[in-house]
Amino acid sequence: MQSVKSWKIASLGRGLLIFFAAMTGISAAAASLSAQEGSSYGIGGQTGSPTAAQLEGSVPGESKIAGVLVLSLQRAMELGLANNLGLLLSKEGLVSARGRHWQELSRLLPNLTSSASFHRLQESLAITGINFPGVPAVVGPFNFYDARIFLSQRLFDLEAIKRSRAAAYELDAAQFSQSDARQLVVVAAGAAYLEALTGYARVESLKAQVITARAILDRAEAMHRAGVTPGIDELRARVEWLTRSQQLIVAENDAAKQKLNLIRLIGLPVGQEIELQDQPPYRSIPAETPERLLSLALRSRDDYRAAQHLVKAAEASRQAAGAQRLPALLLNADYGVTGLTPSTLRDTYHIVGTLRLPLFEGGRIRGDVLRSEAQVRQRREELSDLASRIEFELRVALLDLEAAARQVEVARETVQLAELALSQAGERFSAGISDNLEVVQAQQSVAAAHEALISSLYRQNLAKLLLAKAAGVAEEGRF
Repeated sequence: MQSVKSWKIASLGRGLLIFFAAMTGISAAAASLSAQEGSSYGIGGQTGSPTAAQLEGSVPGESKIAGVLVLSLQRAMELGLANNLGLLLSKEGLVSARGRHWQELSRLLPNLTSSASFHRLQESLAITGINFPGVPAVVGPFNFYDARIFLSQRLFDLEAIKRSRAAAYELDAAQFSQSDARQLVVVAAGAAYLEALTGYARVESLKAQVITARAILDRAEAMHRAGVTPGIDELRARVEWLTRSQQLIVAENDAAKQKLNLIRLIGLPVGQEIELQDQPPYRSIPAETPERLLSLALRSRDDYRAAQHLVKAAEASRQAAGAQRLPALLLNADYGVTGLTPSTLRDTYHIVGTLRLPLFEGGRIRGDVLRSEAQVRQRREELSDLASRIEFELRVALLDLEAAARQVEVARETVQLAELALSQAGERFSAGISDNLEVVQAQQSVAAAHEALISSLYRQNLAKLLLAKAAGVAEEGRF
C-alpha cells in the first residue's frame, strides 16, 4: 500500500509538469514564414515550448567524477539550465527566428553583386532585319569584355517594411519563449530534485520502522519463549517486520530510480553517484492575493509577453498583406567597364527607376488579407485565453499551497501522536496488559503518519515551485 501511495505522489508531480509543458505552447515564437514574395501572410509554424519528453532528456555536459558528487538544489537547477534538452532545442528555435528576421530585413537593404565576363561572339545581322547592300550577313567572331557592379534597392515598399516589422516581433516572441523555457526547466529540475529528496526521506523513515519492527519482534519472541504470550503475538510481529522490510526494498529501488531521473534531466553522466545535499524544506510564504499575483504574472511571465508580440506580428503581417495593393518604388543600377579588348575598356552604367503598381492579381491579395485577418483574430483569442489561464493556474497553485501547508501541520501532529501511541502500546504489551495486536496497529499508524508527512512536504514544496512558475518568477527563486 505504501509503495502505491508513493508512486501516486511521484506521478502527481510528473503530471503537473507535463500539464505545464503542454499548456505553454502558446509561448512559442513563430519561426518560419516563407521569405518568397507572394507567400501567405500569417505567423508560420511555431517552435513550441519544450515537451515533457524533451524536459526529461539532456545533452550531458559534465564528465563523470570519481566518488560521490554532492548536489544541492541550486546546483541541480544550474545544471538543468546548462544541459537540459528542452532548453537547448528552444535555443535553436530562437536562432531560426533570428534567421527569419534577417531574411525579411534583407529585402529593405541594398543588394550589391558583381560580375566579370569574357565573350566571344559571332552574330547574324540578317535575322535582325539588317539586310543592306555591302553589309555582311554575319559579323564576327569578335571578343567582348565586361566587368560590372550591380545595385538593387527598394526605395519605398510598404509591404516589405511591414513584413520586416512582423519578423522583428516574431524574434522578440522567440526570445520571450526561450526565457519561458528556462522557467519550465527550473521547475522540472526542482521537482525532480524534490522527488529524489522525498524518496530518500521515505527510505530513512522505513529504515527506522524496520528497526522498530525488529525490536518489537525480538521482544515478542522473548516473551513467547518465556510463556508469557501466545505464539500469535510473535507471528503478528514477524509479519509486520517482513512487511516493513519489503516496503523498504521497494522504496530503495524507487529512490535509486528517482536519482537516475534527476541525473538524466540535468545532464550528468548516468553512472555518476550523487548525494543530495539539501533536506526536504518546509517554509511558509507570506500570504498573497490572487489579484496581486496576477498583476505580477502579467508583468513577469515570458509566455504572456511572447503571446503579445505574436499579436503584434500578426497585425504587421495583416498590414503587409494589404500593402501589396500600394505602389512600390524600386531602383536598379549597374556600373562597370566594357570593350572589345582590355585596352579599349570604357566606363558604362545604367540607372533604372521603377514604379510598380499591381493592377490585377486574380484575388491573391484578397486571399492574403483574409488569411492574415483570421490570424490576427486567432492570436488575440489565444492571448485572451492565456490571460485567463494564468489566473486559473495562480488560483489553483494557491489552493494547492494552502492545502499542502495545512496537511504538513496536521501530519506533524499525527506523527507525534502515533509515536506516542506506539510507545504506550509497547509498554502495555511488555507489562502483559494486552497482546501485541495493539502494538502492530500502532506501528501501522506510525508508518501511515510518516508517509503522510513525507507526501505533504513534497506537495507543499512542489506547490511553491508551481506557484512561482505561474507567477513567472521561478528562476528568481521568489517563493
